[in-house]
Amino acid sequence: MKTILLAAACAVALAGCNKSPKIDEKNATPAEVAQKVRDTGVEQSMVQPGLWESKVTIEKFEMPGMPPEMASRMKAMMAQNQAHDFQSCLTAEDVKQPKEDFFAGKDNQCRYEHFKMGGGKIDAVMHCGKNAGAGTMRMAGTYSPDSYQMQMATEVESSDEATRAMQMQMRVEARRVGECTAKQG
Repeated sequence: MKTILLAAACAVALAGCNKSPKIDEKNATPAEVAQKVRDTGVEQSMVQPGLWESKVTIEKFEMPGMPPEMASRMKAMMAQNQAHDFQSCLTAEDVKQPKEDFFAGKDNQCRYEHFKMGGGKIDAVMHCGKNAGAGTMRMAGTYSPDSYQMQMATEVESSDEATRAMQMQMRVEARRVGECTAKQG
């Protein structure tokens, strides 16, 4: 869950503040998007470093073909993890500059179908991989230096054409609640 929260926070860090330049990239690699963010100077006005409180709500999780008992256990585990908010410390270094491998990891088979950011809004679709196991991630939300809301949806293709893809949708809501302590930073 912490990875999801940091992912959402860094997506917002990519976004900067409401007065930031607009970015509208199509058919771009994560590296090209990160470079565009750097070129526009958005990193000069990122989300504020500090202590952030986040809540992740899993709105949909479907994995066709999964045995019913395993699906029940996974849903119970997810419900248990949603019962409380998470806190994380974002340092100045965390929000300083986007890294091209942030969303895609080390997978260089990812491309943004589009990446739009500006005016307090972010909208992106990224495709990773090919054939079975290929995935699509969609993000849309709003941001400011001290809060953000993000809807995310992920779909991973099945190797069996008769089986639907695995799908997950989640909502992340976060707000800055103060400064980090030495222990948290």
